[in-house]
Amino acid sequence: MPQHPAYDRDAKALGAQYEALKAADVHRTWAKDYLPEEAGLVCDIGAGTGRDARWLAELGWEVVAVEPSVALRRQGTENDVPGVTWLNDSLPELQRLRASGHRFDLMLLSAVWQHIPEAQRRRALRILADRLEPGGTLVITLRHGSDAQENAERGFHPVSAAELQALARERALVVKAVIPGEDLSRPHVRWETVILTLPDDGTGSLPLLRHIIVNDNKSASYKLALLRTLTRIAEGAPGAARLTGDDQVAIPLGLVGLFWLRQYLPLLLRYGTREQANAKTGYGFKKAAFDALGNLSPFDLRVGSTLSSEYGRLLTRALNDACTTIAKMPAHYITWPGTNQQIFEAERMSVRASRGALRLSLPFLEGFGTLRIPGALWQTLGQYACWLEPTILNEWAALQRQWNPGHPSAGQPAVFAWEDSIRDTSLPTQRARALLAEAYPLRCAWSHKLLREGRPFEIDHAFPWSRWANNDLWNLLPADPLVNQKKSDKLPSAAALKGSADVIKDWWASAWLSTEQRERFLMEATTALPALPEQPSAGEIFEAMRLQRSRLKADQSLAEWAVSSRPMPRN
Repeated sequence: MPQHPAYDRDAKALGAQYEALKAADVHRTWAKDYLPEEAGLVCDIGAGTGRDARWLAELGWEVVAVEPSVALRRQGTENDVPGVTWLNDSLPELQRLRASGHRFDLMLLSAVWQHIPEAQRRRALRILADRLEPGGTLVITLRHGSDAQENAERGFHPVSAAELQALARERALVVKAVIPGEDLSRPHVRWETVILTLPDDGTGSLPLLRHIIVNDNKSASYKLALLRTLTRIAEGAPGAARLTGDDQVAIPLGLVGLFWLRQYLPLLLRYGTREQANAKTGYGFKKAAFDALGNLSPFDLRVGSTLSSEYGRLLTRALNDACTTIAKMPAHYITWPGTNQQIFEAERMSVRASRGALRLSLPFLEGFGTLRIPGALWQTLGQYACWLEPTILNEWAALQRQWNPGHPSAGQPAVFAWEDSIRDTSLPTQRARALLAEAYPLRCAWSHKLLREGRPFEIDHAFPWSRWANNDLWNLLPADPLVNQKKSDKLPSAAALKGSADVIKDWWASAWLSTEQRERFLMEATTALPALPEQPSAGEIFEAMRLQRSRLKADQSLAEWAVSSRPMPRN
């Protein structure tokens, strides 16, 4: 699906051609037998004007519609429905889709495969297979029949079911069916639909993680600390990851070091637990700079925070020490089962402390180096974080009790509490009160009801705190107390979130983007939300928020909440 200029140039005519046919009719030959009965998460690649995406959304599917043509995508968003989120991306790379971390129950490539040159198809299918959930279905329609003008103007290449089947075998995809079909309007065109599935045996990442956590013969807390750190980052800061190949991601080593420090500071300074079998050898990262950080709160040690020059120098030294320990110890010694080959590749660099105040930004943390992680493993860490972390902590607690006989806190949950996991809405509450005092027409994010000075209001975590502990400014929205009570800890439905787009973006603009908090707001968004550029617009952040909503729903099967009624929209 490399973008061809004809699709932007002829978008109006092509859009009319697509929309003249009903999706149910176009896909009837395969949908009646192979469209999964239970709706889940689907990706429509080469979505055009969104005809098929809307059809799937109306059947109850959560749809990510991928389309590289600006003009076709614009038509699609104009006719959008709540269950469809649009993404500007293209095969074979699908960089933004891969960065989003989504895996799909169904992927549809309708009239797309003929746009991919033969030399790129092996890679394209590998990337598609990596985006499928185990047991998921991949539907690819193959066009046969065109004329020389169409081939030249729209970039068509010959296709065959035999070639696709051979490529599928290389990726362990099972061919369920090859279904012939006629075109509904052009006698010189015919189609074949190839139905592929990914066997439900997973990627091997969960057994690998279990091996590292439970069976690995190196009984050190360092390996557990690194896995917990990476799990936390994969779940809560996926925007920090960068694709470095088809099957690998890279994250800033300084970010790993920052999370490492946050989990070890209470363990070693507050509770004084012994974190290894032989305490005489000490800890490579526990030096004077580490000890001096004990006066900082967990809120100081997060992306977007600003530290004084004194604490900035101390943190830089502590991060250098932590990153060195991570690279030399757990990243070096965690290997593939039965081999000496490292699973995690650490590229270490040293950072000199600056003289002024320090802003904890991703570029600063990237200066300490890079940690490379297999893409399938990274996906698993994020997708199964809520199950992996308890497993890691259970093993860690057992080691603590073994190494700290008689210690009253050893192995207790409080020792491992992630200390910034405290629900905090103080700053947005202050901003909302200030805006109300200025007679700003502040509205409930969900009901759109005007909030008035002197009357109660609340700050809602758009994505429920109980299931995704995120205090970022973009996730904190003003709400009417009664509405917030009804929403409780449910995930806003696709319709609820889409219907509140203008109100949410207005709040962001007034509360953060036009204030001194702008830089923090953008840093938090680009770290926590997938597939964002370095300086995103409010619209791009909102679309990334919609993507994250669909992933939370798919990964955690969260209950949804829908707005029962709203006042008439403002003029």
